[in-house]
Amino acid sequence: MKHYSPLLLKYLQQFQEDPTSKVFAPLSEAYRKIGLLDEAIEICKEGLASNPDFIGGKVALARACYDKKNYVEVYETLKPHIEKIPDNLLAQRLYADSCLILGYLQEACISYKLILYFNPTDKEAAALVDELETQLYQTGGLLRGIRKPEKLRKIMKLQRLLNIVQKHKERKSEQFQ
Repeated sequence: MKHYSPLLLKYLQQFQEDPTSKVFAPLSEAYRKIGLLDEAIEICKEGLASNPDFIGGKVALARACYDKKNYVEVYETLKPHIEKIPDNLLAQRLYADSCLILGYLQEACISYKLILYFNPTDKEAAALVDELETQLYQTGGLLRGIRKPEKLRKIMKLQRLLNIVQKHKERKSEQFQ
């Protein structure tokens, strides 16, 4: 039998006592942190049914979906809310990274710029903004706002950006361990 943290068990008990409470968000995070992504997603969806406007629940769902590499769901979960919460750096990062992976370069660039606005020392976001602005300028995307299919050269650049994002995630996870 697996040993779960007392905090997870506490959240689970609170959720079972009141399934309409907002405790589903930290419960989902606890599940996510131990790798139970399906459970984290399921509990978020259940909790959001009772609390559809709870941004913390949307972010918890987006985090679990991101870890599961379901970037479309991250995008669809955060897209309707991202402009309302520009200072939520976690939501901005999840949204920006998902946009980048999905090839929505303009949206990614805008979110990375918001991250920089609220955290001007974020060197990774600054580098990504520079790279994305260069790509968008070269393709005319800064002027037109039209997404075009990526060619091989652009895909290779995107892969480099993804590697930067992955290294950043690894550094962050090392800091918290």
